[in-house]
Amino acid sequence: MVQKAKILLVDDRPENLLALEAILSALDQTLVRASSGEEALKALLTDDFAVILLDVQMPGMDGFETAAHIKRRERTRDIPIIFLTAINHGPHHTFRGYAAGAVDYISKPFDPWVLRAKVSVFVELYMKNCQLREQAALLRLQLEGGGKGAVGGRESAGLLAELSARLAAVEEQAEALSKQLDDDSADAAAVATAAHLERKLTGLRRALDALEPGTGAGGPAVSPAN
Repeated sequence: MVQKAKILLVDDRPENLLALEAILSALDQTLVRASSGEEALKALLTDDFAVILLDVQMPGMDGFETAAHIKRRERTRDIPIIFLTAINHGPHHTFRGYAAGAVDYISKPFDPWVLRAKVSVFVELYMKNCQLREQAALLRLQLEGGGKGAVGGRESAGLLAELSARLAAVEEQAEALSKQLDDDSADAAAVATAAHLERKLTGLRRALDALEPGTGAGGPAVSPAN
């Protein structure tokens, strides 16, 4: 069973959190509430999230300060942040949001369909990265214990075939996602994330190909691209 992605919703107003849940429930992912910046940071200590929807105007620690803390932590710095704000102070205010690490900046009231579409892109990218990590873990097991004796050789060949098939499925899905991003004129941040995923897939494919019989499997392993 495929594990659902977690989406962190941060807003001090319960009615806003309820509205976000209503909009995003169609994605069928796990929605986690936080009513303050402090509560959001606490949730990020234990759980992994595909994307964070962060209200700018909050008492105490506002959205900008919360984002700054998120970006300072190694565990959470790469999580996409979408800022939500009910006010618009012009380009300077928007620039501050991007400078704080946001991948997008949406003013309220926002189009529910647009917000859902934007979030779904980052959820899909997150799921592809999870699949990629699984393939990399299997590949490491193969590198560490493959090719020991006749039985081990047969098991290695079977594992290689399974790895190759799984990786091919992820490659196909990533290619389709990249085409979708191009067609929809998606955010530059989403396109860049998809390109990063493709580079990692290419590195993993090279490492897997190097293990195939007759290609120098006993040589040094190729690490997936970062």
